[in-house]
Amino acid sequence: MNTLSTIAVEDLSNTVLRLRKRLTRSIGQAIADFNMIEDGDVVMVCCSGGKDSYALLTLLQAMRERAPVNFRLIAMNLDQRQPGFPADVLPRYFESIGVEYRIVTEDTYSIVKEKIPEGKTTCSLCSRLRRGIIYRTAADLGATKIALGHHREDLIETLFLNMFFGGKIKAMPPKLLSDDGKHMVIRPLAYCAEKDVAKYARAMDFPIIPCNLCGSQENAQRKIIKQMLADWETRFPGRVESIATSLQNVVPSHLADNELFDFRRLARGTLLAQGDIAFDSPSLGTPAGNAVDGVPVLWNKPGGDPRNQNSWGHTIHDGSTEV
Repeated sequence: MNTLSTIAVEDLSNTVLRLRKRLTRSIGQAIADFNMIEDGDVVMVCCSGGKDSYALLTLLQAMRERAPVNFRLIAMNLDQRQPGFPADVLPRYFESIGVEYRIVTEDTYSIVKEKIPEGKTTCSLCSRLRRGIIYRTAADLGATKIALGHHREDLIETLFLNMFFGGKIKAMPPKLLSDDGKHMVIRPLAYCAEKDVAKYARAMDFPIIPCNLCGSQENAQRKIIKQMLADWETRFPGRVESIATSLQNVVPSHLADNELFDFRRLARGTLLAQGDIAFDSPSLGTPAGNAVDGVPVLWNKPGGDPRNQNSWGHTIHDGSTEV
């Protein structure tokens, strides 16, 4: 079976090996931090044919062989009947790597084109239709987790979209329970930088399928946010990473939401964890919680010896070489 883990190490360059190690470490850290995958889970990986879902599927497939828990992977693709969509590409790829898969065909393309005026963004309606089909398919397959390929920048872009256009401080969570409480959505790439995912996809030569329904719409607000973040990162290296870190360091007492912090009952003598730093100069040191360079949390089997366990972030080949 031709899986990622069976590819000979010598067939990959040192650069790709280091990149794969960085990505698997970040994925392992996210899985551990948010308890994304548990023993006995059936994980349905949604694959669009884009770089992110290809990377997620292949990396999870490789990590599964040394994971501290047993889980099943099922790749799922929704064929939305877009004109010119190469319906044979994904099934052929899934079979080539030996992964179980399900192809679902639903003509959402016609619905979107009928409901959305020409030139308007189709993303909102398209995503709602996809979500319903994905949840239904997960139920049919008995999937306990639905894995999506959103990476670090997707989370940050969603934060700014909600701030700029929705008046909310709300991002895209690494783990989400559906409104009806029946489905758990996970995003194992939450700590992975988009540039690393893109480099990895190019190195692995995935058969990328472009999205011609919404991905090509230049007026999409998400693309504007993406350009803003790219400009910031060029002029101020490290800013995107710092923003990502801030999502895990929220201080409700220093915002203005009475639902999160009871300002009305705040009185003299109250001790706050963050203290009063309103008039202090902010500390702008190295962002904490770097999932790439930090030591990954060991995700061990119950009762196992940590010294004999591989973490999600470390894949050991031949008992010695860390890749």
